[in-house]
Amino acid sequence: MESVAHTRLVVAVVTDGPQVVAGVVFALPIEAGRFADRVDAVTTIEAAGLTVWHGSLRSHPIAWVVGGTGVARAARACRLLIDGHRPRLVISAGFAGGLNPHLARGSLIRPCRALRPGDQPADLQQSTTDAVTPGRGIVTVDEVVRGIDAKRRLAEETGADLVDMETWAVAREAGRAGLPCLGLRVVSDAAADSLPGEISQLADARSPWHRIGLAIRTVGRRPSAIGDLWGLWERAVIDSRTLADALEHDVAALPALSPPANA
Repeated sequence: MESVAHTRLVVAVVTDGPQVVAGVVFALPIEAGRFADRVDAVTTIEAAGLTVWHGSLRSHPIAWVVGGTGVARAARACRLLIDGHRPRLVISAGFAGGLNPHLARGSLIRPCRALRPGDQPADLQQSTTDAVTPGRGIVTVDEVVRGIDAKRRLAEETGADLVDMETWAVAREAGRAGLPCLGLRVVSDAAADSLPGEISQLADARSPWHRIGLAIRTVGRRPSAIGDLWGLWERAVIDSRTLADALEHDVAALPALSPPANA
């Protein structure tokens, strides 16, 4: 997203930004990167330690935020986006692990329900988008589920098709604000795929430089990790493009905002 030319506005709190047709919550920069490249007239607002981007996609005003991984960070980012831009629709977008063995890596999934062990589920808005496979449910957990056996147990316990660390939190905050929430996920690792042990630390890195430092230390400790990490990066770039295609399609299909009463 660093390549996008934009105007920069720094404020303490987002209180009255322009209203948008949709607000998108991502966890990681790689998830948002290809989407951001497609947005015109981008401006940024820095608030409460986060950056909120605003621009125009297919002539629709849109806002998005990269909030970080986990329930607490996702909820905070979603509240900031809602308070500042009053979206008509909230979208939780990004990557997810597959729990259903019939879901191939790279598939676009639109879950119908967000689950959280020990909490009430949250319904997600559905769409008629033909290119997206509807999913039975996505479960939000607190740690990356890396192993095949762990994925199988989680699928048996919850009945979910997918696992992530944010969707339920975003859907809950949207519901509290009286807004619909749509989930859109690309399967980054299938049910039969295991992830390298270092993935949790890399996903949780607070900045690109921190992530690079962790990757260098990982390769120093385990030289064979360079192949694992490079493969993950290549797939993530492809998945980010797939996600951007679906988001652009969804935003273009939304009705335009009504003009202000005094316009």
